[in-house]
Amino acid sequence: MAEKIRVAIAGAAGRMGRASVRTIAKQDDMIIVAALGRANQVGRDAGEVAGAAAINVKITESLDEVLAAGANVLVDFAPGAAAIAHARAAITSGVSPIVGGTGLSSQEINDLTGLSEARRVGAVIAPNFAIGAVLMMDFSRQAAKYFPHVEIIELHHDRKRDAPSGTAVKTASLVAAGRAGPPAAPVPEEETIAGARGGRVEGVRVHSVRLPGLVAHQEVIFGGPGQTLTIRHDSINEESFMSGLLLAVRKVRSLPGLVYGLEKLLELPLKR
Repeated sequence: MAEKIRVAIAGAAGRMGRASVRTIAKQDDMIIVAALGRANQVGRDAGEVAGAAAINVKITESLDEVLAAGANVLVDFAPGAAAIAHARAAITSGVSPIVGGTGLSSQEINDLTGLSEARRVGAVIAPNFAIGAVLMMDFSRQAAKYFPHVEIIELHHDRKRDAPSGTAVKTASLVAAGRAGPPAAPVPEEETIAGARGGRVEGVRVHSVRLPGLVAHQEVIFGGPGQTLTIRHDSINEESFMSGLLLAVRKVRSLPGLVYGLEKLLELPLKR
């Protein structure tokens, strides 16, 4: 019988961390060996915090303790700077990080890529682990060749800090790569209220919505003579991200370095 993948989970008491604990604890080929969390959760069983059965893994606030637990893989949904610090420490320790946080700069991703290649430690950073969302991005890239007029609306819960979302930024980059260039506006535009037309990512308009009751949603709207095309993906709950996360956990250790985007593991022909 093959040895189980030893997984540590950062942010184990958070929304995505709890879903990760529940999902990974059920896998026959994986075992949770450590959990990182906030001070008010220290000492609690990670399984019980996740709303599942106890797994005999106590939450700690020490990253050093987590990395010393013999994990092969670190699952981390912390935002921004924390995710970068955790991933850097993991790679240096020979542990493969899987980062689901957004708000990471290109320079930070490039730095982690160089470190992972130098250490020969596989790593994954994915703006979105929902396989349907990855397919939405690929379909949008293909459509942009024929429908260059396009705008993106992304909608998330009101606890999300960064805007636009990493998924929207990635989608806009793919759309920009898929079309010849941004089409000229038929008339000069004038915003009577600043920001009314959203922001631009590589020439693509992006609009962000933050409301309670939402989880993660995005629609890419294309317009052409006499027709529109809308490609939309909805994550109803955190379980939507788990199939992609499990794929990353199973594949990350075989990678020669860092991979950005789940599409690389699905072998979809996304170019950027």
